[in-house]
Amino acid sequence: MKIRSATPDDDEAIWAILKPAIAAGETFTADPEGGREGAFAYWRPAGARNFVAEVEGKVLGTSYLRPNQKGGGAHVCNAGYCTAPEARGQGIARALLAHSLEEARRRGFRAMQYNFVVATNTRAIDTWERAGFEIVGRLPGAFRHPKQGFVDALVMYKDLT
Repeated sequence: MKIRSATPDDDEAIWAILKPAIAAGETFTADPEGGREGAFAYWRPAGARNFVAEVEGKVLGTSYLRPNQKGGGAHVCNAGYCTAPEARGQGIARALLAHSLEEARRRGFRAMQYNFVVATNTRAIDTWERAGFEIVGRLPGAFRHPKQGFVDALVMYKDLT
């Protein structure tokens, strides 16, 4: 697997990965009706760098890394990950997570924070906890899940120093 910075040539592959995840409305806060433009606005917030994970030349995952806040909070970063449906369970997200932690340290971030982890996304939560993230906050009923109704969102944090 190769993880590299995304280029404009990767846009179709990134869209193919994001589209089903955002349309499902179960894990991301992006508007499921926002289409490609909305998805890219969500996945490429100000200050973000995008990456892709390739296996045998095929893009199977994507991530972003950005400062979580400006000014006095800019030393903490935020990241997001999405895997192609056909590649789930193959370690793509774990590899993107490891890459983002390395990249965050390289860029001088002192911590990584996930601001809004949907509590029903147990597979991701388990992956992040195994990587040393802690649940530091719970937002009761903060996410409107399309199948389960209002569910909690978690704030997860990892010190990088």
